[in-house]
Amino acid sequence: MALLKKLWEYTRNTQVWNSIFRHGPPDTARNRGLAVLTNVFLHLHPVKVRKSGIRLRFTWCMGGITFFLFLVEVATGLLLMFYYHPTVEYAYVDIVDLREQVPLGVMRELHRWGAHAMVITVWLHMLRVFMTGSYKPPREFNWNVGVMLLVLTLLLSFTGYLLPWDQLAMWAVTVGSNMARATPLLGSEGPGASLLKIGDISLVNAGNDARFALLAGRFVGAGALLRFYVLHCVGIPVVATILMAVHFWRVRKDGGISGPV
Repeated sequence: MALLKKLWEYTRNTQVWNSIFRHGPPDTARNRGLAVLTNVFLHLHPVKVRKSGIRLRFTWCMGGITFFLFLVEVATGLLLMFYYHPTVEYAYVDIVDLREQVPLGVMRELHRWGAHAMVITVWLHMLRVFMTGSYKPPREFNWNVGVMLLVLTLLLSFTGYLLPWDQLAMWAVTVGSNMARATPLLGSEGPGASLLKIGDISLVNAGNDARFALLAGRFVGAGALLRFYVLHCVGIPVVATILMAVHFWRVRKDGGISGPV
């Protein structure tokens, strides 16, 4: 035993060991803090948190569940991209093949139901934060980041709704995109649009308003399908990932999850 102890002490004092493990075991407050700060997976979290702030009955774990569902959506979405063509000719056929022909086509159902669950958990997370007063100073900035993530989650669901390219999806997006006409200043039928004129020339019309930009045309067609595909698979997920990183970072900077009032 004495020999093993000496060997252990010698190993811990070698340059190789110290280059990998930069602190001792987490048996003191200092080493526990260093363990968190130097760990790539834990450094986003504060060194210390109150036990009351991480109890399930307080947090509901909705934030963590939402992040987990986002990872599920990314993983299943990447697999679906191998079999899906964002064209008018093949979009619906690919969806049918994913359901009936492709091995592991159940990934499409996991992606679909995961999206529904993610919307629910985001709303519950926002409700919990509001009801517990966790949006108050110094966490008001992070509350606004969370609101933006909520909007992006809804946009992810909206853009993904068109991709099956069936009648339900087409008409739902048609109705939804028609609402963009009423966008203040940006929609051709929205408040303030009539004021944006130079003489008799309207600066905002049906050919350049928010709906036209959303659909890449006047009607739901091939341009809208391709634009929704790019937004759904690349644009919105990238922005959401950046905002989530900021969100997690601010949780740490603001002192961790707020405790019960």
